[in-house]
Amino acid sequence: MQYTKIESRESVVVSARMLAIPLLLATAGITVPAPAQTSAVRASSADQRLRDLYNAEWQWRLKDSARLPGTGPGSLADRFPRVDAASQQARLGYWSNVLAQLDKIPVAELSPEERINAAVFRTSLEGTVDDIRYRTYETPFNADTFFWANLAPRSGFRNAEEYRRYIARIRDIPRYFGEHVANMRVGLKRGFSVPRVTLTGRDKTIEPYLKADETNPLFAPFANMPANMPAAEQAWLRGEGAAAIRDAAVPAYSQLLQMIRSEYMTQARTTLGASETPNGKAYYQAMINKFTTLKLTPQQIHDIGLKEVARIRAEMEATKAKAGFNGTLSEFITFLKTDPQFYAKTPRELLSYSAYVSKKADGKMAVTIGTLPRYRHGIVPVPAALAPIYTGGRGGLENCMMNTYNLPARPLYTLPALTLHECTPGHSFQAALALEGPSRPDFRKEIYFSGYGEGWGLYTEWLGTVMGIYETPYEDFGRLTYEMWRACRLVIDTGIHAFGWSRQQAIDYLKANTALSDHEITTEIDRYIAWPAQAVSYKLGELQIRRHRAEAEAKLGEKFDQRYFHDAILQLGGVPLPVLEERIQKFIADGGRNPDAGS
Repeated sequence: MQYTKIESRESVVVSARMLAIPLLLATAGITVPAPAQTSAVRASSADQRLRDLYNAEWQWRLKDSARLPGTGPGSLADRFPRVDAASQQARLGYWSNVLAQLDKIPVAELSPEERINAAVFRTSLEGTVDDIRYRTYETPFNADTFFWANLAPRSGFRNAEEYRRYIARIRDIPRYFGEHVANMRVGLKRGFSVPRVTLTGRDKTIEPYLKADETNPLFAPFANMPANMPAAEQAWLRGEGAAAIRDAAVPAYSQLLQMIRSEYMTQARTTLGASETPNGKAYYQAMINKFTTLKLTPQQIHDIGLKEVARIRAEMEATKAKAGFNGTLSEFITFLKTDPQFYAKTPRELLSYSAYVSKKADGKMAVTIGTLPRYRHGIVPVPAALAPIYTGGRGGLENCMMNTYNLPARPLYTLPALTLHECTPGHSFQAALALEGPSRPDFRKEIYFSGYGEGWGLYTEWLGTVMGIYETPYEDFGRLTYEMWRACRLVIDTGIHAFGWSRQQAIDYLKANTALSDHEITTEIDRYIAWPAQAVSYKLGELQIRRHRAEAEAKLGEKFDQRYFHDAILQLGGVPLPVLEERIQKFIADGGRNPDAGS
């Protein structure tokens, strides 16, 4: 696979739209930065022209998304971003204009680092433009991610000013929710909504926010205020926060819940596939391009999935034999799903199991990865309000979350693979490296490409076999179950969104091929239905990384050192998969070393 050539965006940037850009931006209250194509900029190098463009876009993006310079909850402004249709179309005009300017920068004249920046910038903008072109803002939530949740950090803020801005955001919730609701109603009218079958129980995630007291999740930051803040100021801020929750947030959440229950859950489409929505085939292909950063058709992805399912099934049979089980694979899966020895009795037991795996992985890092971050993550349970419909775990910079809801549905034999993927050396570890890694343009510090990030996460599950993480055939079968799960996604996601599969057909396929619990299977299938193409990125990214490793081992022989190979991947930060392809080819050509990193 070669580096993607930068081509014209004429299909996106049409003359009529370009003429309308200034009016759209003015209508939405968005200020256009100074054009990058001034005479002074034209006279500068291609590198400088590119830097001027992406730096100007980043400053615009911060303002548009209601953020201040910096990271974390403390960088949020005193309002939420505007999400109404006019603002969305203004963004489309702005980003289309940026892409048109990017087209004029000669890629061949860019330095190697800026060529990577250009590819990352372009791919990110193309995905964002496609989101708006297909009006995905009319479905602002899916089966486990909601615009009304996670508006408050689990920890407190650093100072009084950050608390004041947070209180102002709470008071802005009615406007913010109102714009989302207006978009959702437009989507309902044109047959573009979250599929009705995936909405069951999602309304309950709103209920905790109806409480006008300190049990409301929005009050959580006030329970952990800085110790050096004067008591009187703490008391005043708590009072203001409580009033904002009572007077602004609770009524807004109440109105939202009524709309979800009385309108959305009764009028949402009964079809499943993205291809069954307006302009659906093109929409699904655009989502495949965005999440995978590859140019693959649904049929190609479906066929890759079928091939992987067959390969992994053979490995499952071999692992079953190692476990000494004499029955069929289906009987072995039933045994794993029903025997009490494989399930935690308490949430603490499950969390402790995950923590043990994470620390065991920590002990292997010195021989696995060359550059290690100083930052450390915790392991915490998924919040109770989300847990019933949430995935088994999710990694993040601060904490790696493990789901302790419905313990009989959380087999311990899959926990080692899940912990490697979400915690260390997966997503939480990856986030820490990104935080402390090489200096990059601001726009790259928060970019996430699913094919790269989830591909790494799934690769680390396999890497656990090299690290000696899996201690029993059951745990290794759990790893294969997770790999099979991701292979099945290629078949199921394309089956649902391109080939007319039913929900039950998808459930039956996943149930027949994995040892996932029935609860996990249904929540996962609903996630795929509500979030087209995201699920196919994992396996495609992992397959590419494993292919790169095999190539590097074969060509480098004794010179191959997995520490440097992993550094070559991780020190890139989030990139499109074609950029990763080019980087590993250079890694091999450089003799298996990373001279820029000093290794």
